[in-house]
Amino acid sequence: MAVSWKLHNAMGPGLVGKVPGTDHPPIALERMLDLTRAASAGDRRFDGVDLSLYPSHIEMDQGDDGLNRVVETLQAHDLVCGSVVAPVWSDLGGGSAMGDATERKLFLAAVEKSCRYASRLRERGVRPYGAVRIDSADNPTRWATSPREHTRRIADTFREAGRIADGLGEVLAAEGEICWAGMHSWRHMAELLETVDRPGLVGFQADLAHTYLCLLGYNAPEHRLLNDDYSADEFWNSYSTMTRTLGPWTLDVHIAQSDGTVFGSGSHDKTGRHCRADDPRGKLDVVKCASYWLLDSDGAPRPTIKHICWDGCMIANEALEAPETWNRILQLMVDSADNASRIAKPG
Repeated sequence: MAVSWKLHNAMGPGLVGKVPGTDHPPIALERMLDLTRAASAGDRRFDGVDLSLYPSHIEMDQGDDGLNRVVETLQAHDLVCGSVVAPVWSDLGGGSAMGDATERKLFLAAVEKSCRYASRLRERGVRPYGAVRIDSADNPTRWATSPREHTRRIADTFREAGRIADGLGEVLAAEGEICWAGMHSWRHMAELLETVDRPGLVGFQADLAHTYLCLLGYNAPEHRLLNDDYSADEFWNSYSTMTRTLGPWTLDVHIAQSDGTVFGSGSHDKTGRHCRADDPRGKLDVVKCASYWLLDSDGAPRPTIKHICWDGCMIANEALEAPETWNRILQLMVDSADNASRIAKPG
């Protein structure tokens, strides 16, 4: 079945884990766009980028002038914007989704501001598709002090966030990453989305590297599906279990490689490490794994997913600055999309 997904590059790797004044400082948005635009794989190019809506890449408080600069910069690079990351964390002015009334109000304010900004990009013609990415903005250790109550609070907050997003023509994708409270295992993530109960409006962002850590049971060993010495059959059986559970909720897909280790940086404590596309330590058959998220259990393309995005957060700047890094990433993206298209069945 002929189907295609637009190919995007995340701008977050220029910010996440980067510290000014060190040997791994933030990489400017324009530089990330230059690297993205220059990449090629045969005759294929990146179609767009996913933006992180916080400094130093985006200043949402700069009004029309700031928005115009972003729109013009995207257009100058012949790229569109897809999904965007809402700055829901306390260090960027947000707050915990399971916190007190003040914290949750700050969380919702960050979601509303992000949805408004994202919808304006859509109105300006540079954002034809995509979701607004959120997480619980808190950690599993705090969540574990009262799991049931904290999951209920996060669900209530996400439900209200969904109402805000819906009013602005947006949808929300919750990133299943093991450092986020109530989202730190495949089963906790599914239970949270079921409690929110807003399918198609509040869904899941599947990241291949982060979901691999869920299989290994980091931060939630009770939900571990794989032992350290797993076989290929055991891997694909467990992967099928996870994707059958979370796949129907999936609105956004990040292509990524993982070496199975964890890494901590700031609020991203004990989280999955992304690897280069050609990293010899990579544990994943990325091309095959991607198809499990892009296609449903019957093999039909998930209609809610219009693009796929590479995420290389926490990869060293030296690698990110190398043009060949992006050519290899783009080729892996092309291979992932083409493979899923080749095996897709009519819906």
